[in-house]
Amino acid sequence: MTTAPLTWAEFEHVDLRVGTICEACQFPEARRPAYQLLIDFGPEIGLKKSSAQITHHYSPEGLVGRQVLAVINFSPKQIGKFRSEVLVTGFADAEGHIVLASVAGAVPNGSRLV
Repeated sequence: MTTAPLTWAEFEHVDLRVGTICEACQFPEARRPAYQLLIDFGPEIGLKKSSAQITHHYSPEGLVGRQVLAVINFSPKQIGKFRSEVLVTGFADAEGHIVLASVAGAVPNGSRLV
């Protein structure tokens, strides 16, 4: 599936930042298996919450301390009593399970994809 081309100006509207997962816990109220994440995006952006359907490849303990790439300028999404503030990005593997997008080396929290 391909989509219509974006202009550079349109792409610049997507605010992709690196953050470090501080907390990860089960999200039993979610319709599909998911975790509730608390992610540190550095002093300028702060802590943000996200719901992520990444339970197949990751445990809560294994996520803490991991840097992830997230879209921080989507409108928040209410999922039951939980308000997801950012979209953690990833790719579907051959079986449809999500593998997190990440950086190849440590970068400061809050760094923007350029």
